[in-house]
Amino acid sequence: MIRVLFVTSEVYPVIKTGGLADVSASLPEALCQQDQDVHILLPGYPAAMAAAKSNGSVRKAQLRIGVHPVTLWQTQLPGSPVMLWLVDCAPLFDRPGNPYQNEEGSDWWDNAHRYYLFARVAAMMGLGQAGLNWIPDVVHCNDWQTGLVPVLMNSGHKRPATVFTIHNLSYQGLFSHETFRALGLPDSLWRFDKLEFHGQLSFIKGGLVFSDHLTTVSPGYADEILSPQLGCGLDGLLRHREHVLTGILNGIDTHQWNPESDPYLDHHYDVDHLVDKRQCRMDLQHQVKLEANSEAPLLGFIGRFVEQKGIDLLLSVLPDFLDKGCQCVILGSGLQEYEQAALELAKQYPRSLSVTLGYDEALAHRITAGADLFVMPSRYEPCGLNQMYSLRYGTLPIVHRVGGLRDSVFDSQNVPVKQANGFAFDRPEPLALQAAIERALDCLGRPKYRQQLQRKGMTGDYSWQVRAEEYIAIYRQILSDRQSIIQN
Repeated sequence: MIRVLFVTSEVYPVIKTGGLADVSASLPEALCQQDQDVHILLPGYPAAMAAAKSNGSVRKAQLRIGVHPVTLWQTQLPGSPVMLWLVDCAPLFDRPGNPYQNEEGSDWWDNAHRYYLFARVAAMMGLGQAGLNWIPDVVHCNDWQTGLVPVLMNSGHKRPATVFTIHNLSYQGLFSHETFRALGLPDSLWRFDKLEFHGQLSFIKGGLVFSDHLTTVSPGYADEILSPQLGCGLDGLLRHREHVLTGILNGIDTHQWNPESDPYLDHHYDVDHLVDKRQCRMDLQHQVKLEANSEAPLLGFIGRFVEQKGIDLLLSVLPDFLDKGCQCVILGSGLQEYEQAALELAKQYPRSLSVTLGYDEALAHRITAGADLFVMPSRYEPCGLNQMYSLRYGTLPIVHRVGGLRDSVFDSQNVPVKQANGFAFDRPEPLALQAAIERALDCLGRPKYRQQLQRKGMTGDYSWQVRAEEYIAIYRQILSDRQSIIQN
């Protein structure tokens, strides 16, 4: 049994802004199911502390990090066997808004200080300095918010092995040199081959430089980040460390996302009984106040309103399809210009376009079940989970063939027909997206071909079981390597 401290800035259902939260819940649980001892470490945001109190929590340690008193609470992740530790420091984490931004959508001014303290606590737990009777063999860090954890443990002779997972390389945790000095980090770390990145402090670079092994969330993305186009200025470093970089396609929680038992659905279905998928479609139309039209093709989109997700591409082609009788349900939020454009379009097509700003877990499930086609025109996508949710629900995905989308959605233009499960396009341009949607709409009018694609998608294995085995293999390898270093 390997003891793993899984360090993350969000985890479902406690706090979620994106796919990181889903992975941070599902992967630790899958590892526990394979007899590994996995504990999650999370900042004590208000929602996390409230969940801990309602779920039963125990105060395990009191620490002092600089001027801040810190309490470590132990509880259990709701609905999961996984142990959850919360870093309770009210001045830094007890705030409204999401974990990284205030209610106006601006980054908290002291994010560097907040996640430095979080990293300090993680490092203390990893090095056995937190006064606990549980010390991890492996510390598994995720994205820039945890990038300083391997740095702070690096000097420990008997430190645990470290893994750093890149969920999205474009979010790097960049701060000024003044912030570097304010954190009290040693001058020896202000080097181009350590934490300095074009005159700034880079949190993510700490994870990339100092971790024993690097992973990212799909094989496709692992290849792409080695290139200048998608390496975000770090491709040289990543090519240097390519020998310890592994791309592992994310899985999904197949219990939470199951059309046969989904608690958010009023009607359930499976691959052999798709008739109630039509009822889910009618339920969705009713909920979002679209015209109850059983003939109109229904498209779905769930995602952030940012350029990466291609929301601008979708909005540019959507009027043509709405004019032709299609319907569309959009759920998400982000840049104000895209939010406003979507809302304006919905005013022009009130009976065929629904736009809901924000995130609603129940509505996300109902869109996934009720739509005929799910559109993911992301310019880049490290993994993506929504395309796998839609495949499992028999909702045919339309994706830009990049990153994890390339690894999970297969178009008959690129693979043998029997292996196809959706539609893909190669250029992030409106005309390419438009052509892919048109091909998908043509498929809806060919019932046998549509059912063939649905069956292929719904019977795919999107679980974490195989992925968890790959992570365990990495843990074992780096533990073996660490043991050799200690012995020598």
